[in-house]
Amino acid sequence: MDNFVVSARKYRPLGFDEVVGQEHITTTLKNAIDNNKLAQALLFCGPRGVGKTTCARIVARMINGFEEKAEANSLNIFELDAASNNSVEDIRNLIDQVRYPPQFGKFKVYIIDEVHMLSNAAFNAFLKTLEEPPSYAIFILATTEKHKVIPTILSRCQIFDFNRIQVSDIATQLKKIATREGIEAEDEALHLIAQKADGALRDGLSIFDLMVTFSSNHKVTFSDVLNNLHILDYDYYFKMVDGLLTENTVTPLVLLDEILRKGFDGQNFITGLGEHLRNLLVSQDARTVALMEVPESVKQKYISQAQSASPSLLLSWLNMASTCDIQYKASRNQRLLVELALMKMVHVNAVIKSNSHEGVKKKLN
Repeated sequence: MDNFVVSARKYRPLGFDEVVGQEHITTTLKNAIDNNKLAQALLFCGPRGVGKTTCARIVARMINGFEEKAEANSLNIFELDAASNNSVEDIRNLIDQVRYPPQFGKFKVYIIDEVHMLSNAAFNAFLKTLEEPPSYAIFILATTEKHKVIPTILSRCQIFDFNRIQVSDIATQLKKIATREGIEAEDEALHLIAQKADGALRDGLSIFDLMVTFSSNHKVTFSDVLNNLHILDYDYYFKMVDGLLTENTVTPLVLLDEILRKGFDGQNFITGLGEHLRNLLVSQDARTVALMEVPESVKQKYISQAQSASPSLLLSWLNMASTCDIQYKASRNQRLLVELALMKMVHVNAVIKSNSHEGVKKKLN
């Protein structure tokens, strides 16, 4: 069996132009390197899987002039995992290494991952070296929790805040990789994987690999992704709203029973319903349609269904779904809580109509 390399490693960006969704950072770093104005202490912070370590390695390669894609520059790059090397002794060993100039290239680059895990004593031991490093030393610190890094370290670094990657950007990158690998992938399936990745491209690539492994015919379909990730199909929410609009409790309760029988959690359903109602609200105005992170084919369904309900009705439903979500954990009978929320939603339109009729009568009198 050939050695399998996961997509996150196989397609790790080798240049700033390949980094996804961090243009504000890659442009700044490229300009700093081109103009010879790169700070000697950089702090990369942001969520997991968004390209912090990748950008650090690209910086290390570019400042040393290593254009080749081989690991010839490994002697100039030192990576330290602060999660497992967080003591004063570990930092002292690193400081000892810094004293010696590089044998190849111009700079020695020290990448310290999860830097927030260093002990206070280790941080303090590192301060002087970070403030006045040798001319050939560059320190790149990476963290997912900037608030845990002590202020004296923050003040000595140039800080770069990485963003969560947009769903559309992750889906586009997955499409490129699927094409290169000769895998037939439905756009809706890739969009769903991108949503599940929650802003982390590395997570999206891991899920993509899982879906490819599951399919025996090199196809990634929407239904396979739904089944494997245990996600409720959009259609259930569209059917639920159609049922609520009939002002009859039968359809919503029967549909909820079907969902629960398939093994879905009641809170996941009510959270998803809240998201669906929010999407219906924003799709009622052309200016806010872009706020929906759904495939284009599904977007048209939202726009169509949104015409069937007034904004006040949708807002009332959304408020009820939100209240149910908040109360879910504390409830003794969680199924009844969700059913009660749905029954209230069924009858809220009638209440709104009766209130409006009474208001008209009072005005006429």
